[in-house]
Amino acid sequence: MAEIRELTADDWRAWRTLRLSALAEAPQAFGARLADWRGEGDTEARWRARLTDVPFNVLAAVAGHDAGMASATAPDDEGVVDLLSMYVAPSARGLGVGEALVEAVAQWASHQDARTVRLQVFEDNAAAIALYRRCGFLEDGTVQYRRPALKMVRGLRHPSRSA
Repeated sequence: MAEIRELTADDWRAWRTLRLSALAEAPQAFGARLADWRGEGDTEARWRARLTDVPFNVLAAVAGHDAGMASATAPDDEGVVDLLSMYVAPSARGLGVGEALVEAVAQWASHQDARTVRLQVFEDNAAAIALYRRCGFLEDGTVQYRRPALKMVRGLRHPSRSA
């Protein structure tokens, strides 16, 4: 079972470690590139800023080891939150970590009064697409970003507003 913890800027080292691992292990899955975050781009100030500028950041741990991550933007004017930087380490795949991360984002978004969670996933990332479908996301078109990507959306329920 995954243990989810929300991060602050003070957690930048843990975020950095897993993010760099994600970019090295699965470079084809991300818009960002490992080279963008190494060398001159690999500074404490930049990592702290990333965890501050994006309002919701979580790590998932399995057996005490960080094994997954996800982030979410603040809701836009239409109540849409973007799910970003989703990653599950190979050792934790198939253990429910991805589902736990998606649900953490959805819960947070709901508490922000968002109506929808949106994401983009490259069309050749079949495992991620399958995960998002299991988590209730529906396809909502395509976009070209280095290569074709699906846009996917999931509506959110607000229990306090239901009749």
